[in-house]
Amino acid sequence: MAPVTDHEPRVVLSARGLGKDFGGFTAVNNVDLDVHHARIHALIGPNGAGKTTVFNLLTKFLQPTRGKITLLGTDITRTRPDKVARMGMVRSFQISAVFPHLTVLENVRVALQRPAELAVQFWQPLSALDRLNGRAEVLIEELGLTPYLNTRAADLSYGRKRVLEIATTLALDPEVLLLDEPMAGMGQEDVQMVAGIIREVARHRAVLMVEHNLNVVADICHQVTVLQRGEILAHGDYATVSTDPRVRTAYMGTEDA
Repeated sequence: MAPVTDHEPRVVLSARGLGKDFGGFTAVNNVDLDVHHARIHALIGPNGAGKTTVFNLLTKFLQPTRGKITLLGTDITRTRPDKVARMGMVRSFQISAVFPHLTVLENVRVALQRPAELAVQFWQPLSALDRLNGRAEVLIEELGLTPYLNTRAADLSYGRKRVLEIATTLALDPEVLLLDEPMAGMGQEDVQMVAGIIREVARHRAVLMVEHNLNVVADICHQVTVLQRGEILAHGDYATVSTDPRVRTAYMGTEDA
């Protein structure tokens, strides 16, 4: 189980009164959320609960109809997604976003170009990226990918591809990492591997993840927010929310007599 501490670390990402309307339909309504440094926070709920919409609002892929979003003390409610990424919040996607025909090392080097200020220096020779090898190899080693350093991404197992994607997001050295269903489609062995990596990643940054695998949520997450019909149904540690009758009803589809 995720460890319990006597005090909570600082809030790095917060939302207050977050709402999103699509025409006459309210997809998200009055969501308050606090994500803490060095903690893993899960956003869960049944299908159609609004998890992905909240995720897209926080990462600015959607603009909120109502509410306020704060990142590291700065109001980002109307900030563009690319600027938010440069401010320290980076997301992954359900579908792997790596270059399949590049090696693990090459994928991470590409991701390191922006923080190394090489992203727009397109006139430089490919050898200019060689100076990124040291940082890339450290990042690769931290995520257990060293044996696959020169393996093409297309030849990795599905789980290793997701780990490589996490490595490319960590190349931006984010304070807040958002993971969209990181365990989707994985076998149990890969699930355990990736869960362990996420736990290590969260030692130095906040992680907010949308996840359907409740065993993983129970194992590694410090805080859980449960959504239903676009609103917060419950919040707390997993032991608290999993025993909430409203949560059990939402997941199991049964009503108390």
